[in-house]
Amino acid sequence: MHIFITGASGFVGGATTRALLAAGHSVAAMSRSAGSDKVIRHMGAEPVRCDMESVSAEDIGSADVVIHCAAFVDVWGPRDAWYKGNVLGTRAVLRAAEKAGVSRFIHIGTEAGIVHGQHIYGADETYPLAPDSPYPYCATKAQAEQLVLAANHSPAFTTLVLRPRFIWGPGDKTLLPAIEKMSAAGNWTWINHGKARTSTIYIDNLVHAINLALTAGKPGQAYFILDDEVSTIHEIVSGMAASKKLVLGERNIPAWLADVLGASCEAVWRLCRLKSDPPLTRHAAMVMSRDCVLNGDKARRELGYRPLVSVKEGLENMKAGHA
Repeated sequence: MHIFITGASGFVGGATTRALLAAGHSVAAMSRSAGSDKVIRHMGAEPVRCDMESVSAEDIGSADVVIHCAAFVDVWGPRDAWYKGNVLGTRAVLRAAEKAGVSRFIHIGTEAGIVHGQHIYGADETYPLAPDSPYPYCATKAQAEQLVLAANHSPAFTTLVLRPRFIWGPGDKTLLPAIEKMSAAGNWTWINHGKARTSTIYIDNLVHAINLALTAGKPGQAYFILDDEVSTIHEIVSGMAASKKLVLGERNIPAWLADVLGASCEAVWRLCRLKSDPPLTRHAAMVMSRDCVLNGDKARRELGYRPLVSVKEGLENMKAGHA
C-alpha cells in the first residue's frame, strides 16, 4: 500500500512509519520543516512539505490510506491551540484525504475523548464522548473523533478511530523526558501515592493495532487499544523511571490538593502571561489521580488485535535499550 501519515517525526507516528516501511509499504509523511524532512528521509519515507492548515489533496497524492497521528498534545499553550491543532487540523486532513480519493482514514484518537475528570471503570466504546470536557485536550480530541466518524458516509471513503491509553515505551518524547526533568530537579511528587489504576498501551502494541486497521475493523467505529495488564500509576511510572536508573522517592500530595494547585497554577500563568509551562496543570493532576480502566474486547473481536508485548516485557525492553 501507499500510505500518507501525519506526525511522522513524533513518538507514535515515527514508530508507525518505521513499521510500515519494514512491512514493505511506501510511506509519504507530512513535514513542516527541514528538520522533519531529515528525520523522515532517514527512516526511508518521503517528506511532503505541508501542514495541517494547508494540506491538500495534491499533498496526499495517490495514497490508499491516511494515518492521522499528529495532534496538539502539549500540557500548556494558548487557549485556542488545542482547537486549532486537534479539531481544525483533523478537519483539514479529512477533507484533503477524501478529495484525494483515499479509501481509508485511520485517526489516532485517545481515551481522553471520554474524560471530564471522573474515575472510569470498565468503559467500552459505548461510553459517551466528552466534547464539552473542562480539559481542552480531552474536549478537542472528542470533537476531532466526532468529525472523523461522521465522515464515514461512503463505502469509497471509510474512517475509523483507534483510542490508545497512556502510550509508553522506547522513543517516548513526552512522559519519560518529563519524569527525568522532574527527578533531576528533585521535584517529583506522587498524587495519592500513585495508587490510581490505569490501562496502558506499549508502543509496539499500538503500532501492531495500526497495522491491523489498514484492512480490518468496521468503518465508522472506534476501538480502545490496550495492553492486557492493568497497572497502578506508581507501577508503570516507577518501571519507566527504573529503565533509566532513576529513583523517584515517595513524596506525595492528595488528589484534592493536586486539583487545587493545578487550577491555581493555570490561573496565575494566564493572569501573568508567563511563557514557561506551569509546574502542574488541571489535566496533569487529573490524569495522575483518577482510575482509568478500559475494556478492549471490541478490538479483539473486530480488529483481531492481541498485544504482542506484555508490560513486563516492555519494561525489560526499555531497560535493555538504556543499558
